[in-house]
Amino acid sequence: MLPVPAPIRVEDIASHPDFQPLRAIDGIAVDLRYAHEGNFTGRVLYRGIDCAWLRREAADGLRAAAAQLARARPGWRLVVLDALRPQRVQQAIWDEFAGGGLEQYFAHPERGSIHSWGLAVDATLQDASGRELDMGSAFDAMTPLSHPELEPRHLALGVLRAEQVDARRTLREAMAAGGFAGIGNEWWHFDHGDRTHARTRLPRVL
Repeated sequence: MLPVPAPIRVEDIASHPDFQPLRAIDGIAVDLRYAHEGNFTGRVLYRGIDCAWLRREAADGLRAAAAQLARARPGWRLVVLDALRPQRVQQAIWDEFAGGGLEQYFAHPERGSIHSWGLAVDATLQDASGRELDMGSAFDAMTPLSHPELEPRHLALGVLRAEQVDARRTLREAMAAGGFAGIGNEWWHFDHGDRTHARTRLPRVL
């Protein structure tokens, strides 16, 4: 078995050939929620580090996703809420917030979040007027209402509206066009490529 590549410090990302800045991707808006206080912790988690990056293959996928959304809903844009998340931040989140039944929302640091390989994107939608769509729950709302797998039940119970589910479906379809796959418990989270390949064949960002 090939050895796992040596990790990369986030401070060195700008000079690494396998990573691309989000600013190079047309058709998206960027609002990294962990880079300011508008997140579930109420604190800046990316203080002093630039996390507006993805691996090139994910960046290419996001470009394709944005193009698909523009075709399907002219004037709409993807809003990137999180992209590269260094391991040090993932560890800090786990240390503070894991427990109390919230483990399903955090990748264990030993296994690692695919965000820390630059191959995951958290995203939402912005309409032609520049307003974020109502997705039925907030980003990082760690409740069953955020679970795509439970949408039929929530729609039947009336706790999600048809337009909210439609917005989520539009987001998923756009991201799928770029090679991204969602997960069952976070409508905003999408992985690009195979998780096992990332964890065993690519360098993690610290």
